[in-house]
Amino acid sequence: MTEPREQKPAESDTESVRQAFAAAARKAGIGQVAPGEVPTAGSLLKAVGGVRGLIEAILPGMGFLVIYTFTGNLVASVLAPVAVSAVFVIVRLVQKTPATQAFAGLAGVGISAVLALLTWRAEDSFVPGLIINVVSVLVLLVSIAVRWPLIGVIVGLLANDSHWRQDANKRRVLYIATWLWVGLFSARLLVQAPLYFSSNTEWLAATKLLMGVPLYAGMLWVTWMLVRWAYSPPASSTADDTA
Repeated sequence: MTEPREQKPAESDTESVRQAFAAAARKAGIGQVAPGEVPTAGSLLKAVGGVRGLIEAILPGMGFLVIYTFTGNLVASVLAPVAVSAVFVIVRLVQKTPATQAFAGLAGVGISAVLALLTWRAEDSFVPGLIINVVSVLVLLVSIAVRWPLIGVIVGLLANDSHWRQDANKRRVLYIATWLWVGLFSARLLVQAPLYFSSNTEWLAATKLLMGVPLYAGMLWVTWMLVRWAYSPPASSTADDTA
């Protein structure tokens, strides 16, 4: 009797990395709906963090916009979002609920506040967001250039589908979905960068809110519909199965 062949360390390491990326993808917004599944309003709300997640994402930016518009006070405008985000973290810790998103929000507004206070320019609080958009565009474009579109990689991990690139329909749809995300981040830059360089802080804050969660949620919905179409069985196969 031959002994079972042990798994090679390299293969084991590769599988561990794949599983780690798959777990991360499931926690992302697109991971809330499985490929082929019909997206619902409930799943979309869950993808953006639920009602609490929406409040935590929108309220700090809204606080900055309102305070700066009506007072023009830089210190109050940038510190108010930090205080609000800190309250969200404390509430989650007291209630013993997952606080990762709240901590991330606090870190984001904290960095933004430090930048604005160091330069004494309110618009500099939006620099981290602009950088994130630039990096996102570059990462997506590189993934397309190397023929591994990022949305395809994520969906492949979620669906445990390592052969999606060999399916022409799936590959085409996932390329389109990745290009759409390139368009989203590029649109943010095209609108917000000129406002930043012209120091139009109030409009910059307003457009960041409008092009934040609402645009993100809309793009998630479109992506889910595209992925569902790509992973749905052909109509002819369905008809044959029911015959």
